[in-house]
Formats: sequence, structure tokens, C-alpha cells
Amino acid sequence: MTQIITSLSQIQDDYDALFCDLWGCVHDGVRALPAAVAALQAFRAAGGTVVLLTNAPRPRASVAEQIAGMGVPDDAWDTIATSGDAARSAMFTGAVGSKVYFIGEGRDHPFFEPLNIVSDPVDISMVPMAEADGVVVTGPFDPNQPPDVLRPQLLEAKTRGLKMLNANPDIVVDRGDHREYCGGAVAQLYEQMGGTVLSFGKPHPPVYDLARRRLAELGDGVPDERILAVGDGIATDVKGALLEGLDVLFVSGGLAAAETATNTDPDPAKLESYLNEHQMNPPYTIGYLR
Repeated sequence: MTQIITSLSQIQDDYDALFCDLWGCVHDGVRALPAAVAALQAFRAAGGTVVLLTNAPRPRASVAEQIAGMGVPDDAWDTIATSGDAARSAMFTGAVGSKVYFIGEGRDHPFFEPLNIVSDPVDISMVPMAEADGVVVTGPFDPNQPPDVLRPQLLEAKTRGLKMLNANPDIVVDRGDHREYCGGAVAQLYEQMGGTVLSFGKPHPPVYDLARRRLAELGDGVPDERILAVGDGIATDVKGALLEGLDVLFVSGGLAAAETATNTDPDPAKLESYLNEHQMNPPYTIGYLR
């Protein structure tokens, strides 16, 4: 059974690096969470390295700018690995062809900016569905609408046998008190319709490989047993970390706050029921990162 802790400091001496989720752990989609920021700063002050590992479907520079605007200071983290960068690497090597139909918001257009880690990249162009070789998804056109509104476009793509590259496996996120749909909801519907989806964020291996490379770029040779993953998504953060053989600190006060009756700390019985339902057993659980 998972061990409920009340502070990262209780276990941080056992780890040299964190793979820390952002949304639901360090910010709520609107502003930084002060206790979480302080916990990351304290971990770094003690000699640890913080890799922000996020399913954001954008380049890391864009994410750094975004979180700075929310009040996450630079001294709370060392580097960033995004599902967007992992997916972009695949896109620019031709995973879904050169002509793509794009599903997402205008703010996610940086996804198509050049990526210097790919040699001889494919020349990607956004085209209408009828001309597309594949589909790229960063999220719904409107995150407030259920993905079912995209069924006509997805049916056409499925009929034409197009592969979908999904840059954000998250199903939903909470922006403040408001829940929004993500790329994972679109991809889930496409798979249910019989379409083929290539996913690159948590819980899938490519983004963890990228996180390890980002960590190595800092000159920190950290073995997996000294890395702690932190996240609030049971099907993304927790599942992905466990599949990678990493220890994980589940933040129950994020997406699962209601199910685990988390106020300051989770209700032990409800937490156990929730984890059993999802067949997950993270080594540690905390109400909120602090």
C-alpha cells in the first residue's frame, strides 16, 4: 500500500532528481502553487535536480515562458521535457507524412517551428483533411467542448486510413476550477473509432527518454533508482513512471482530489479504493506537493 507523506522533505534524501509534472502539481493552470514552488526550491538547494516533465504540446521554451507568467520562478527548476518536443521529433522524421491536418488551438502553432535535434527534417505543411497524409493533435479546437464534436473530421481521417500523432495524452486538466479537454480525449475517441494513434507524452516511453536526455545534458549521471517522478495523473504520471521502473509520488489533490477526498491530505480509505480501482500502487502519495 502507498505511503502517505506530508512533505517532500521526508523522502527527498533518497533521490537526486525529480521528474515533476506541472499542471496540477506546480500550478493550477492559472497561477503557481506557492507550497509546491517552495518544495522544489528546497530540493534544489539540497543538491537535487528538477526536470519539469509535462504533457504540454509545445516546445520547452514556450512552456518556460508560460510558467514564468504564472509565477513559477527560474530557481524552482533546472530543465524542461515536453511531450510536444518528443512528438515534434517524430513528426519531423516523417511519422505521419509531410502534409498534416492540424487539430488544436492557435496558441499551439509553435509545435510546427523547426527542431534542431532532427537532422534533415521533413518539410511539414498544414493542409485540409482531403490533402493530408496524417493528423497532428495538440488538443481540441475548443477545450471546453467534448471531443465528440470532432467526430465528422475523425471519421474522414479514419476512412482515409490516416495515422494520428497525439502530442498530449492528458484526457482532461483543471484550469483553476474549470475542467478542460486535452489531446488525449481526441486521441481516445479516434482509437475507439478504429483509428491509429501515435502518442508521445506520459505514460509513453519517448517523453521519458527525452527527460533522461535533458537530465544528462546537465552533466548529471543519475541512475533510475535515484529519480522520483511526481504527478497527479493516475493514467499518465503514475502509470508512466511505474512502467519506466521509477519511484513515483502521487499528488492526490490534483485531478483525483474529489475521488480521494483530499483536503490537506487524502482520506486513506478513499485513496486505497481509488488506487485499487486503477490498479496502481505508487510508493508514495501526498495531498499537495509541499
